Amino acid sequence: MQGMKAKEYIEEVVKTVEEKNPGEREFHQAVKEVLESIALVIEKKPSYQKAGILERITEPERQIMFRVTWEDDNGEVHVNRGYRIQFNSALGPYKGGLRFHPSVYLGIVKFLGFEQIFKNSLTGLPLGGGKGGSDFDPKGKSDSEVRRFCQAFMTELYRHIGPDTDVPAGDIGVGAREIGYLFGQYKRIVNRFEGALTGKRYAWGGSLIRPEATGYGATYFLQEMLKTRGESIAGKVVVISGAGNVAQYAAQKVSQLGGKVVTLSDSDGTVYDPGGIKGEKWGYVMELKNVKRDRIKEYAEEYGVQYYPRKMPWEIADKLEKIDIAMPCATQNEIKEPDAKKMIDNGLKAVVEGANMPSVPGAVNMFLENNVLFGPAKAANAGGVAVSGLEMSQNSMRLQWTAEEVDEKLRQIMKRIHEQAWNAAKEYGHRGNLLIGANIAGFTRVADAMLDQGLH
Repeated sequence: MQGMKAKEYIEEVVKTVEEKNPGEREFHQAVKEVLESIALVIEKKPSYQKAGILERITEPERQIMFRVTWEDDNGEVHVNRGYRIQFNSALGPYKGGLRFHPSVYLGIVKFLGFEQIFKNSLTGLPLGGGKGGSDFDPKGKSDSEVRRFCQAFMTELYRHIGPDTDVPAGDIGVGAREIGYLFGQYKRIVNRFEGALTGKRYAWGGSLIRPEATGYGATYFLQEMLKTRGESIAGKVVVISGAGNVAQYAAQKVSQLGGKVVTLSDSDGTVYDPGGIKGEKWGYVMELKNVKRDRIKEYAEEYGVQYYPRKMPWEIADKLEKIDIAMPCATQNEIKEPDAKKMIDNGLKAVVEGANMPSVPGAVNMFLENNVLFGPAKAANAGGVAVSGLEMSQNSMRLQWTAEEVDEKLRQIMKRIHEQAWNAAKEYGHRGNLLIGANIAGFTRVADAMLDQGLH
């Protein structure tokens, strides 16, 4: 494709990706969003086109798919499918989470792995991009069933990972319990105690602030965004989706910084608490979701607030008193165009993506066209992988830093990510557009490393 103009070259690469990966909608969407925003970079640096960087960066270095056979408590045998996409190792060992959810298929894992390349690049840490998971659903399973599945999953995966090769972490459906079972099986098979997984409990090699990292990091990123307009989180009404790890700690940090979180949600519905979800109420959510593993509806019944079944927070935006900030922390493509309009009409100032690609392209365009500050996932939710990288460093050095040390490192990393995205957007004539800026900054670091390392 040498000799083509940048726009034509990108269109051809996107077309090829779509043809080679049929039916993988999320992956197509992620590739198109990144590549379309770096046209000016391709024009400025023709060496990228000559070296086939786009063709190479959109093709995983390795795709691993395997059968996972396990037995439930009744002795019934089940078969699930496992995945690990080792997408790009130009900057370091593959790094990215494992997702256990019924929606997982190859296209989801590839979209997440592709995004992870640039997210990891933005952290400034030596991390490549990868992702994995299974269509297994831990919801409603006993601890013994989850353990048996994790052991079966790792019995295949172990041969493809390691501290200098590929270091998985958690994601949706994979928390400290699952990481513990996975690590135990890895250690049993390889006979080594090493940092082959992150998200471990602190007592046996984990990092302080790791559970909080994605939610805290997104909130720190929000602080930097608001500073560009001379504003702060204090006094802002914040709408959050999800009730898992990211949403929980985003809600905590927002409240600590003076904001008021009025919604949380799960797959069954949304609670709206105009008084704010903080203090004792926040503690109730933690108990409800992490110990009892019950539904968010219980919160509404406990505190006598409104519950909207089968609705995301964005779908009820016109029913809320006010929305200053939206933090989607649930899943991909959860904010649609009508939702974006409702929020904009209700005073929306900023969107910070705690989940991966939670806003559809049309919604993103609406935010940007209406002067809404937009923090894209690959920048705003990089706090989780940043602290995973710090956990890897601690494992390698056989030590553990204090919570204050890790939190300060996280804060500085998020500040640097914002600066990189802001400066790249400004350099290429898109001042204030953090989506384009993050894509450019993340891409160029990886592309330059690929050029340095030759063809592979």
